[in-house]
Amino acid sequence: MMDKNDKRFCILKKGIVLLILGLLSSFVLVSCGGGKEVKKASEESKIAKEAFELAERLRNAYEKKDMKQIEENSTGNGYRELLAVMKKFDKASLTFTPTWVEINEAKVFLSVSWKGIWTINEKESEERGLAVFVFQGKPLKLEQIQRENPFRQPE
Repeated sequence: MMDKNDKRFCILKKGIVLLILGLLSSFVLVSCGGGKEVKKASEESKIAKEAFELAERLRNAYEKKDMKQIEENSTGNGYRELLAVMKKFDKASLTFTPTWVEINEAKVFLSVSWKGIWTINEKESEERGLAVFVFQGKPLKLEQIQRENPFRQPE
């Protein structure tokens, strides 16, 4: 049998546990509660997101050898420049990691760290580098690729 002190201690323990749970649930409700205004994305962040998406579309089109998609997402000069440097391959796998975006009045400069694996006649080659995609217009289109052009590979 429990004596009076054991019953009081048991009730006290239950009370402390309930108090802690109540405080934790209150904290969660207050910290996760609504009432805060959601900020709208800035114009610069929208442009940066569009640049990231365009780089991914170009990467996917290149891997699939979809020249129509590349042409649709490039200016006339950008498309001609890509055609001039692209080399034949059986299979390509590119990975782009955006590192920096600079937005000027008329152009967007997207720095991308890239890694690629190309297969030609069952021989694989791997390259990596840093490219700067120059986009312009509305919607954005590829105008030029500066530095190490991933579409010029394999060399």
